[in-house]
Amino acid sequence: MDTVENLTVDVATSTQSQTRSSLWQLPWGSIVIIAAMVFVAVFAPLLTPHSPIEQSLPDRLLPPAWQEGGTPKYPLGTDLFGRDLLTRLFYGARVSLVVSAVTLLAGGGVGLIIGLLSGYVGGRLDGVLMRAVDATLAFPTILFALLLAVTMGQGLRTLVIAVSLILWARFARVVRGEVLAIKARDFIALARVRGCSHLRIMLVHILPNVLNTFMVLLTLHMGFVIIVEASLSFLGAGIPPPTPSWGQMVAEGRGRLASAWWVSTFPGVAITLVVLAFNLFGDWLRDRLDPKLRQL
Repeated sequence: MDTVENLTVDVATSTQSQTRSSLWQLPWGSIVIIAAMVFVAVFAPLLTPHSPIEQSLPDRLLPPAWQEGGTPKYPLGTDLFGRDLLTRLFYGARVSLVVSAVTLLAGGGVGLIIGLLSGYVGGRLDGVLMRAVDATLAFPTILFALLLAVTMGQGLRTLVIAVSLILWARFARVVRGEVLAIKARDFIALARVRGCSHLRIMLVHILPNVLNTFMVLLTLHMGFVIIVEASLSFLGAGIPPPTPSWGQMVAEGRGRLASAWWVSTFPGVAITLVVLAFNLFGDWLRDRLDPKLRQL
């Protein structure tokens, strides 16, 4: 009886130790930064009394509160038009989050479907789809977005369409490779012997096995989309002013780095931290979901 109780205690202790170890292995830095971005994006109107677009020319180019000439009313200072920089950072996070989410759902979803069809059907269809993927990947994302901005005009819709039309190919190529590997496994052959339809095999037997890879791709490409959105806004082909965007904010202060460094520095730091957080979280997620890379 004592032996059984001791064994139970040992198992419970081991389970608690593994749980604590798993918690310590989480990328807490990335999680905190991502959670903070989502929080300020969702609750931006409640976190600041200032408007992101209302100008106050008497308060233009005020330094951060801790510098001489700064005021607690504007903790990170103001821009060229007297707008609160912290407020615009909060609302800029909302723009980046919306663009990334919509673009990844659209482009990633199309890439997932095309990758499934290409890898499973094979033959001529696979050849045609992969040549389309090659042609899409060969076209520069920034140049394509600039062409669309010229023809369709600036705006959220143009930005989402431009990035989605490039992004789907990245997902399609990776998903196709996963499908080719899964299609050759024994359980797919058994499903065919049992008379399962092609649609059922793709949706029930193949799709769940590629979702882990798909989720990792989504996480890793969040940073990519934020960089593209910021780059296009910096070049004037993204979100039009006065709507705040991190890339646009960097562009507004690039000519005054010596006298008003905060105008470009703070949005640049925000872009760097968020992109790095998503990349590190994506790397961690890949290691956790891939049995070959998972640390025991």
